[in-house]
Amino acid sequence: MSGRRTALVTGAARGQGLAVVHRLLDDGYAVVACDVLGDDLATAVAPLDADRVVARTLDVASADGWRDVVGAARERFGRLDGLVSNAGILHRAPLLEEDPAQFERAWRVNAMGLLLGLQACVPLLRDGTAPAVVVTTSNTAMRPFVGHAGYAASKWAARGLAQSAALELAELGIRVNTVLPGAVATPMLPESSIPRISSWVPLGRPGRADEIASVVSFLLSEQASYLAGAEILVDGGQLMRTHL
Repeated sequence: MSGRRTALVTGAARGQGLAVVHRLLDDGYAVVACDVLGDDLATAVAPLDADRVVARTLDVASADGWRDVVGAARERFGRLDGLVSNAGILHRAPLLEEDPAQFERAWRVNAMGLLLGLQACVPLLRDGTAPAVVVTTSNTAMRPFVGHAGYAASKWAARGLAQSAALELAELGIRVNTVLPGAVATPMLPESSIPRISSWVPLGRPGRADEIASVVSFLLSEQASYLAGAEILVDGGQLMRTHL
């Protein structure tokens, strides 16, 4: 087994996930970077240290896909110490106009993808060094927003699953904690939305992807060794507003 700590990061082709990959490399990790956008992922990781990064195309809603990427982690690095379950899709629709197919797709990616990831990764994680899981959900999982019924439902489901995982996996020595970002300036956030969103946020701007990555890094580290089931809201104070 390699002495270098290894983490698997989903949704790694851009935005928060790519920022997490960069931060973990800076922290000395080896990284298995995964995303359903295989071409974008390959382009994103091409400039990075090939000895410490392996890119794998992954649909997080596919159990077979998860088996393949965990196998790749075992074959390439011989270990897994961290899982960052970051992959997600943003879905907007009013409740009465919600498309059941799109509702189910959001749930499969945002919630079931976490379940499949945990089931696939835990057997390898439990043999890791100070193993930890970080789940990124959304501040929508704490307070619903108009026009986001399906998205909110999927994120609340992921939040509940993460809490259940934190309780059960602590017995195996695996810490599970959750990051709940607000609006973050990534390709998922339309440029036209930034002024409106900034007016809602007490700090006056969307978050940056590297700010989310810093919290993820902390939760994976030994500095967070007594945190299990923690939920860290990273939204610039947005949910403190009584009206949005």
